[in-house]
Amino acid sequence: MTITVEERLYEPLLFPGLTWEQFKTLEPMLDVPGVRLSFLDGVLEIQKMPGRKHETTKGRIGALVEAYMMAVGIDFTPTESLTLESEIGKVRREADKSYELGTNRNQPDLVIEIVITSGGIDKLKAYKRLRISEVWFWEKDKLSLYALREQEYEQISRSELLSGLDIALLTRCIMIPNHVQAIREFMSALASV
Repeated sequence: MTITVEERLYEPLLFPGLTWEQFKTLEPMLDVPGVRLSFLDGVLEIQKMPGRKHETTKGRIGALVEAYMMAVGIDFTPTESLTLESEIGKVRREADKSYELGTNRNQPDLVIEIVITSGGIDKLKAYKRLRISEVWFWEKDKLSLYALREQEYEQISRSELLSGLDIALLTRCIMIPNHVQAIREFMSALASV
């Protein structure tokens, strides 16, 4: 597999061997624009903010998912790239997109990650410690969904939180080059159901 120049620019830097306390001491010093921090099992991950491909894909998926939730009447709050952390779990993670479903939620129920580069901390392991109900990954033009069962994630073919969402339709519309056309086709398909 060939790695593009853009992908190489956004590969994460990993610094193992830190305690939670050391991470929390470093965190304010590393809080600079254009940098995203994650922490898991003593490893600090420093990631340069993603490029155009990542951001446009994130925007497209968010627009389609929100259109679906609005169309079917799901009460939701977009929490975007909210920083999630647990001192007990010694984990910190920022999702690309996240949503609280329903009202009076303390944390997101659904997290969506756009994967352009490889490497870094184990995102599913991080979200497991944060007890996120469902995690979606968009990677290599494919959507993979995981639901938290007991204490482990299990790959699923349909969302349990958005049970009526046609994943094949969502994937097809994510791939349409024109953003407005993608949303129109998606909304048209929803209206015909």
